[in-house]
Amino acid sequence: AADKIDLIPQDFFAELCEQVIQHLNHKIAGVNTVELCQRLQMSGIEITVSELVKLANIISFLFSTAARDHLSTEELVTTLGSEVRALPKHAVQVIRHVWNEQGKAVSASENARNMDTVGQLIDISWKLGVAMSSDTCRSLKYPYITVTLKVADPSGQVTNKSFEMTIPQFKNFSRQFKEMAAVLETV
Repeated sequence: AADKIDLIPQDFFAELCEQVIQHLNHKIAGVNTVELCQRLQMSGIEITVSELVKLANIISFLFSTAARDHLSTEELVTTLGSEVRALPKHAVQVIRHVWNEQGKAVSASENARNMDTVGQLIDISWKLGVAMSSDTCRSLKYPYITVTLKVADPSGQVTNKSFEMTIPQFKNFSRQFKEMAAVLETV
C-alpha cells in the first residue's frame, strides 16, 4: 500500500491524513475511504478501496503511535526520515503539516492507546420481515427482525453489519438496550 502513496496527488493525500487525524480526535466517526477512492479513480488514479484502507491504517498507526510517544513534529519527521525511506517528499510534507496543526489534539491518554481495539457505532436501523414460504414449507408466515449496524472500526473504515433475530430475541435485545439507557440515566 505504501507504494500507492506515489500515485496519490498531494491534495488527496492531505485529505486522507486530515480525515485520519479527525477520526483519532473523535471529530468524525470514520474515514470515508470508499468516497475518496471513487474520487481518486475518477481522476484517473488506479487504486482500490482495500489499498486505500491499508494506507489509512498505516497513517492511523503512524499518528496514534506519535501521540502515544508524545512526539513533536520534528521528532516525527526525523523518525519518518530514518525509518520510512519509501515515503515520497510530498507525503512527508503533508504528514508534517497535519501533525503540526492537529497532532497536539490527539489524545495520548488510555483512549488513544485503546484505539486499536475499539470501534464506534455510527447508526443502527431495523426492519420487520415475514418469511412467507421456503422450499420445504409452503406457508411459514414467520416474522423476523433484521438489524443493521453501521460501524467504524478503529482505523475509521465504515462497514455495515447485519443480522436477523426472532421476535423473542429482538425483545431481549430491546430489553438490554432499555437497561443500558436506565444505567446511563444514573450517570
